Amino acid sequence: MPLARPTRFGKPPPIRKRLPADTRRKLPRPPVNLRVREYAPCRLSDHYHTTLSDNLMYMNYSHTLQSDLPPKPPREIRLRWDPSNPYAKYRKNDPVGGTQWSKIPPEPSTPANITRLEAVQIHIMSKDALTSRSNLLGVIAALRALSGETEAGGGALAKGVKGVEIVLGKKQVGGWIRAGMPAGAKVTLKGSAMYDLIATLTEFVLPRLREFHGIPMPAAVSSHTSYLPASSNAVKASDVAGVVSFGLPAPAMGFWPQIEVNQDAYPKMYGMHIHFITNAVGVGAQERARALVSGFQIPFVRKSS
Repeated sequence: MPLARPTRFGKPPPIRKRLPADTRRKLPRPPVNLRVREYAPCRLSDHYHTTLSDNLMYMNYSHTLQSDLPPKPPREIRLRWDPSNPYAKYRKNDPVGGTQWSKIPPEPSTPANITRLEAVQIHIMSKDALTSRSNLLGVIAALRALSGETEAGGGALAKGVKGVEIVLGKKQVGGWIRAGMPAGAKVTLKGSAMYDLIATLTEFVLPRLREFHGIPMPAAVSSHTSYLPASSNAVKASDVAGVVSFGLPAPAMGFWPQIEVNQDAYPKMYGMHIHFITNAVGVGAQERARALVSGFQIPFVRKSS
């Protein structure tokens, strides 16, 4: 059998179309979204799918069929203008009594809408940044160390993941802050990164806080006519939004392992707010969100009335 004829390789084909370059960073911009896959299983993610999701479905399940629910009453319209006027014909007409955000009913319990954690956000406010924006460098460096995220996430264009972002003032408040003035920074984590942050928070930071008994919850509602759960305070819009938020003092920043190894590199310690964003909505959303967060070993404590 004759030997195969050796193939002679020539030069590679010339690149006719260059990658678009980012004029700000002087780096090529990839034509597709970069996806970083998990290289190791996430312990807390497996804990949610194997244990927490089933327990939350049993705890929050309500055996109510859609056919058993009373029919929805027709919307009551309050005429505030002449509908025959072509200028006011298509203007928005709010319902009677406002939006009634505190009476939004929860969604029916199904395996598809089990309470799940969508994102974890860390926000740091720095008053020193109002006098000089260079004082935000320590805040940005701390958030990058805690999250491992940079601006634009190393080129990734995933929806909702933007790396460390600078928080700007939305409106002017006296002579203290103006619209567009940098006042702090925040970072939003999703996927395995948010579970790694929760593991670090529960294993290293919270146990080292002095006199920490748990995240305080509002006092129980004593009114017998209240339609909200006992854990709600019935005065905030967050009662029907599944977002659990709490703050950490400035000394707690030094308890994070990412900061503790090189604490002298930061000019000062900063307090921070941590927000656990879930998909729970409607009446009792705070209860369902707290049940999910407590499943990740984050304690809660009731305030005394």
